[in-house]
Amino acid sequence: MDVLLIALGALVLYLIAYHTYGRWLARRIFKLDANNKAPSIELEDGTDYVPTSKGVVFGHHFTSIAGTGPIVGPALAVIWGWVPALLWVLFGSILIGAVHDFGSLVVSMRNKGQTIGDVAGRILTPRSRILFLSILFLAVTIVLAIFGLVIASVFKMFPASIFPCLVQIPVAMAIGLWLHRNGKSLLIPSLLALTLMYLTVWLGDWGFLHAFNEFMSGLPIIGWVAILLIYSYVASVLPVWTLLQPRDYINSLQLLSALGLIIIGLLVAAIFGFGEPSRSLEIVAPAIRVGEHAPEGAPYIFPFLFITIACGAISGFHCLVSSGTSSKQLRTETDAQFVGYGSMLTEGFLAVLVILACVAGLGLGIPEIIDDKNTGSLITGEAAYQARYGSWQSAGGLAAKVGAFVDGSANLLKALKIDAAFAVALMGVFVASFAATTLDSACRLQRYVTQELAAAIGVTALTRKHAATIFAVLIAGALASVPPPGGAWELQNLGKGGLILWPLFGATNQLLAGLAFLVILFWLRRRGLPNWFIAIPAGFMLALPAIAMLIQLFVGKGAWLTGDSPNYPLGGIGIATIMLEVWIIREALGVWNKAKGVLEI
Repeated sequence: MDVLLIALGALVLYLIAYHTYGRWLARRIFKLDANNKAPSIELEDGTDYVPTSKGVVFGHHFTSIAGTGPIVGPALAVIWGWVPALLWVLFGSILIGAVHDFGSLVVSMRNKGQTIGDVAGRILTPRSRILFLSILFLAVTIVLAIFGLVIASVFKMFPASIFPCLVQIPVAMAIGLWLHRNGKSLLIPSLLALTLMYLTVWLGDWGFLHAFNEFMSGLPIIGWVAILLIYSYVASVLPVWTLLQPRDYINSLQLLSALGLIIIGLLVAAIFGFGEPSRSLEIVAPAIRVGEHAPEGAPYIFPFLFITIACGAISGFHCLVSSGTSSKQLRTETDAQFVGYGSMLTEGFLAVLVILACVAGLGLGIPEIIDDKNTGSLITGEAAYQARYGSWQSAGGLAAKVGAFVDGSANLLKALKIDAAFAVALMGVFVASFAATTLDSACRLQRYVTQELAAAIGVTALTRKHAATIFAVLIAGALASVPPPGGAWELQNLGKGGLILWPLFGATNQLLAGLAFLVILFWLRRRGLPNWFIAIPAGFMLALPAIAMLIQLFVGKGAWLTGDSPNYPLGGIGIATIMLEVWIIREALGVWNKAKGVLEI
């Protein structure tokens, strides 16, 4: 029953936050006004600036910011216990993450839909524009290089998810075209899309489709990376209404309905029990594991809990989605609270359910694995948790993190008497779809960043749409194509090159959040508006990644610069990132007193 109370309590807390703190921000601070002309209308071009209903933009925004982050992060962070993870998700998303996303969206809309990095040049100083855009380019390059590997890995773990994910593309394009030509009502396309998506999950591994899925899952990683980057290029240059918007929208319907099933399954399992003989749904993980009870090999809970759980609490990548794509699509300013603040709270609730799936749903039973083989017997209770979270090494791989969520949530679906194979396939599609929507959105965002950075440094050739996109894809593809650290030049290692820079992403991603807060803070200060509620999380999110990066650089046997096996290239980029942060903060402090009450030019 505790599990059910936590889920319902989180839902109520998020609803209260949206209608109190979110409304206060919208009305008293950002002063949203339906009479202000939105960039999507003022600069409408049919490709990037497209006036769109808030329901469709919500679907795009939610699926783009979420990705696998609110699944992978919380599924790993519960290794320190469920209480720290839950508290950071709840209060981080309400007081920090949703404010960051909402603020980035509003500031961008008030600046013709420019990315937050481009806006920094006017809000802070011209130099800070180049510095900020450089960090953005590094972060998104890592995302593009790694997500091909992530999606390919999910497909290999759950082959039955391949056909349903691929068929989303033509379905989305058909619905996008129909909506663009024929109507404004979302009811019929929503019902059609949802029905088709669930049919593909149910039928997507039958007969010849099973052989197709198995064949596609057998493709080498580099093959998937190439396919996905080509797809991302096409998706990022097409008008948003042809693929990006409808695909993200129907994904959001499928994902939100899957969340609904998880909640109902949790309710049934909590009240009536699970399986035969009946087992109760209860938290089987320790409340907190630190000090002498800390898991073997785990880093310090501070600051790494706050780096591990990014999406679900606060993630710098979200400022790119808010200011890169969503700000160019909202039809009116007053929709910004629903999309910016509401999407982040929805993601936070997803992270809460992931935590409960991993610390309670998992305890209902997972297959025992010995020597990488399923023995057919089940492990239940705390033993199931310990089987996945006995050490940092056992919990740290992508398969382990995703597997913990898929197994735990599938158990909750099975409480509804849903077939086990269908439940696992549905959760596999859930994870893969989230990752794919982040990949194509990230490619479009990288195009914007490349164009803005090229304009800032005077490289006019890269200010054009196709040139900037090709450059972004080639850079990400080149990084992805090399072997991972220590890997040989063999086919099975090609496509894993994103792992080279992946250790940088956690701290760099959170640094982006701190820098976005800095821009929002100065935007408010220049207008004489209250800003203490921005200044506090800004300071926290600027200090946190710097501390984490310094620990990774200099502390412990695995330190990049002083460890037993130094990684000087990684350490050099880490030092450069810290220096960029210090430089931007210095630029900001230099104009702090001058900025009060003075509007940017």
